[in-house]
Amino acid sequence: MRRLVVPFVVLLTAAGALTTACGGDSAPAGTVRLLTHDSFFISDDARAAFTAATGLRLEVRRAGDAGSMVNQAVLTAGNPVADVLYGVDTTFLSRSLDADLFLPYQSPLLAGLYPGLAADPQHRVTPVDFGDVCLNYDKAAFATIPPPQTLADLADPAYRGLLVVQDPSTSSPGLAFLLATIATFGEEGPYTWKNYWADLRANDVRVAAGWEEAYYGAFSGGAGEGDRPIVVSYASSPPAEVIYADPPVGEAPTAVVTDGCFRQVEFAGILRGTRNESAARALLDFLLSERFQEEVPLTMFVFPALASVELPPEFVAHTRVPTAPLTMDPARIEANRDRWIAEWASIVLR
Repeated sequence: MRRLVVPFVVLLTAAGALTTACGGDSAPAGTVRLLTHDSFFISDDARAAFTAATGLRLEVRRAGDAGSMVNQAVLTAGNPVADVLYGVDTTFLSRSLDADLFLPYQSPLLAGLYPGLAADPQHRVTPVDFGDVCLNYDKAAFATIPPPQTLADLADPAYRGLLVVQDPSTSSPGLAFLLATIATFGEEGPYTWKNYWADLRANDVRVAAGWEEAYYGAFSGGAGEGDRPIVVSYASSPPAEVIYADPPVGEAPTAVVTDGCFRQVEFAGILRGTRNESAARALLDFLLSERFQEEVPLTMFVFPALASVELPPEFVAHTRVPTAPLTMDPARIEANRDRWIAEWASIVLR
């Protein structure tokens, strides 16, 4: 879920070009089109299984980061460039629903999903996967002091100059972390999220534009090449460090702080205006099938929504799942996102 969120206004020109070039064109007979973000993955074997089961060919259209994808879909609402959209997450859900992007569809496979993931009683979107944005830390850096245990710890002078975060205006995990601090410290009272961020700034927090810059460029743990031992990333980042380690390692060099994690659910929906609704329903069902869901942990490093899927042992061994992840009503996010980001910038980037 390494999603970058580009500000809405910046994308108007690019999305408008896509509307002109592609909006409403018909897919070849026997083809169903999926609009998604750049982090989406499906194996050749899974594609073949979908075709064998449905007789349909899958065409994947990538639209950059999750924010860009939603913005393009909004600008082509009712005259879509694809039949199904996959990858709208909690932070952009209300924008997509307010724009009337989707047709209702209640998949027969919904009963098998983990409880608590559904967010729309009208079934305009369907949960496909979920993950948690959490603080990660470099184990080797904490031999003499304990690693942080809570968000509040990061304001302690003991952790001065150790944290790197992402800009919430340009990064999905950065936005999720900002929402986590708002959910934790609130907007009213003697110590609010604004006070917290002022303390982080005083404690020399570093701000990176996106996840890759923060994780690989500033973070000292695992594959990172920087000098900051605490980074905003995902609960599923440590297993990725093990799986892709060269030479192989038996233990993740990084660990997760489970306090203050923010849960992101990713949804898929049938785009209103599709000329291929029956094929779109078949694709949405396939995204919830065990055949696709079993690939999710080790390809996109998120959790499958289908509860019956057995997680890979290396994913289980190195992932700490927060017992009480933070969440926020998507409508509240939509109503306040721009204001919160502007207020954050005035505190941290001034």
